[in-house]
This record gives sequence, structure tokens and C-alpha cells, in this order.
Amino acid sequence: MFEIRLHSRGGQGGVTAAKLIAQAAFLDGKYATATPLYGAERRGAPVVSFIRIDDKPIRIYSQIRKPDLVIVLDTSIMQTVDVLAGLKADGKVLVNSQHPMELGSHKVYHTDLTGIALSLDLVLAGNPILNTPLLGAVAKAGIITGDSAKKAISSVFSDDRNTKAAEKAFEDMEA
Repeated sequence: MFEIRLHSRGGQGGVTAAKLIAQAAFLDGKYATATPLYGAERRGAPVVSFIRIDDKPIRIYSQIRKPDLVIVLDTSIMQTVDVLAGLKADGKVLVNSQHPMELGSHKVYHTDLTGIALSLDLVLAGNPILNTPLLGAVAKAGIITGDSAKKAISSVFSDDRNTKAAEKAFEDMEA
């Protein structure tokens, strides 16, 4: 089973991104679940989502304590939350950042999801929406296929800027 923990802030699209990743995995012929963890938080508050992907049915719906991949949509969260807590020794990190960063011995992918969203005017209530570009980055990391990412996005969003954002993130992501 491949387990992902996604750290975001309310309003960035993290919960929707988790659902889209699970849907894309399903389109790839896998079993997948997406579960958010949040209370009565408001826009800007930290939110955690959990995604599980496997070749066989998934019967676990708890929090993920030992993820294979950690996704961070807002690096400021790292000042108050230990996003690497429990990350497996060979685990990977995908960070929304213009610049590469080192996080221990973990392989770190980075791409400017915020810049991509802003360049395509994917903004809601003044905040860049990061969920659709994130799918392109997750596809580039090999978790889902690019084709399934685009299909999942198109099933929810009719505006083609969303698939363009995923394509741009796929092109731009670096490790």
C-alpha cells in the first residue's frame, strides 16, 4: 500500500486534491481512498488529508502515521507542524516551492504550484488554487499517470486552465 499525507491550508484546494489523486489512481486501475482531517477551521488554517493507493481493496480509514510521500502545499506550515513526522526512511517529499530544499536524507521534489496557478488565474477569493497543478506534480513523481490526472481533473472542472496547470506542473517539477 502506498500512503500519502498532504499538508495544506484551508482554501488552497488540498482536500479536493486528495480526492482527485484518489480518483486518478482509481482510473489507473488501483483502489484508493482520500480522507481529510479538519475541524471547524477557517480559510488559512492547517488541514491534513490522507490518501491510500493499493492494488487490492483498502479497509483502513485512519490517519496515516508512516507515509511514503508527504506533500506540502504551503511551506509556512513547516514552522508549526512537523510534516516529516513518521515519514519512512525511503520516503519522499513534494513541496510547493520555487527553490529546491533539503529535508534530511529524503528525496525532495519541488515545483512552484502557486506560480502556476497565478499564471493561469486559478484564483478563488484571492487565493491561488493548488489542487489541479498538484496532480501534474504527483503524476511526474510516478504516483498516478498523467492521463488519469487529466481525466480526474476534467471530471470535476470544465475550465481547461485546470488541465493546463497540471501539464505545466508536470513539465516544471524538479527533484
